[in-house]
Amino acid sequence: MSPSVVMSNPEKSNNIMDQLKRIAFTLLLALAVFPLSAQQDKVVDSEAYLFRFIADKDMFFSPWSGNGKELERLLAAIEKNRAAIESGWMYLYVASHCTSGRTEQSDSVEKTRRNRVKSELITRGKVKEVHFVTDKKCPESYKTEDGEPRNVVIVLLPAGVEEVAELAGADAATRVEAYDREVSGEAERERLASEKKREEERLAGERAEAERLAKERAAREKEETERLAAERQARPRAGVEAPRAVPHTFALCANLLRWATLTPDLGVEWRMNKRWSLLLNGTWTSWSWNDKDRRHALWEVVPELRYYIGKEKHGYLGAMFRTGQFNYKFSATGKQGDLMGGGLTGGYQLHLNRALSLDFSMGVGCTHAGFDKYRVIDGVRVRDGKGSKDYWGVNRLGVSLVWNLF
Repeated sequence: MSPSVVMSNPEKSNNIMDQLKRIAFTLLLALAVFPLSAQQDKVVDSEAYLFRFIADKDMFFSPWSGNGKELERLLAAIEKNRAAIESGWMYLYVASHCTSGRTEQSDSVEKTRRNRVKSELITRGKVKEVHFVTDKKCPESYKTEDGEPRNVVIVLLPAGVEEVAELAGADAATRVEAYDREVSGEAERERLASEKKREEERLAGERAEAERLAKERAAREKEETERLAAERQARPRAGVEAPRAVPHTFALCANLLRWATLTPDLGVEWRMNKRWSLLLNGTWTSWSWNDKDRRHALWEVVPELRYYIGKEKHGYLGAMFRTGQFNYKFSATGKQGDLMGGGLTGGYQLHLNRALSLDFSMGVGCTHAGFDKYRVIDGVRVRDGKGSKDYWGVNRLGVSLVWNLF
């Protein structure tokens, strides 16, 4: 269309201008409304719930302006997440928006509005005050374009970690963050990574231990080879085998004299080196006769330290300690008590073969016995005084069968 045609028809030109103005106004209106609609979509996506109030009023009308549907939606969300809320893993964030200006009256209205919404949730949703984090500030995202707050109460479920940390404390925020990580799978990924790291460390430790054992085994084999070679060189030329040194060993022993008196006796000896050994001997018996009117019961533990002497190390000297309890009744009066003593020991081991030996031993020292005397009347022991006795002399004799384990 040429300029001359437009100028020649002013009415048609005015119609075109009116249409352009309507289009421009429609675009401007759409641009003005779009931020609020986008913000509302964002609230829904982020599980936000808006409850509207009449300006300058604090009464909560459930049927008014969609509050009823919003409340039902929030109650359903609370029921769905009840376990997490009651466990302290999830909180409800509550904030309110009032009219312009910060005055005591507006603050009071906002507080009352928040409390009315929370009361409704506590009554109908069966939650408690501790499940809320309440914010007195107005988030900027819920204000209008001119910065004016709207007359609403906002509830967010779940509350963000930052809001929980600010309003409920670091401990609550830590629980919420841990729950979020668990739900998102991050905690499981961290657990799997931690298990993988521990497994790698375990395998590395096993490899290092295997290498260490291999080195020790190689060193022992080398030492044994050198020892055998040295023994072959030191062997007499006449072909007589040199006396065999007693190796370090564990051995079991049984005192045959004790067993002959129906008193079981067992011990274990540890040869710490070629000279020193440690022996631990134990004795126990309990038997009665004559309708249990006669009794012989004893238990005793005897540790002994020995030092082997001589070239072949068959003889030894040592020191012992003995402790135990006894119950003897060979007549009308019985004696029951404790014994304790010690002394010096000596002996000789006669090797029968590579595994068996006979051990002849004797101990000289002191033994103290403290006891209660008793009589048996109608099957009941009745105390009949007490006594004690100290004995000096031979307090241990033994002819023991020794079995070298290794």
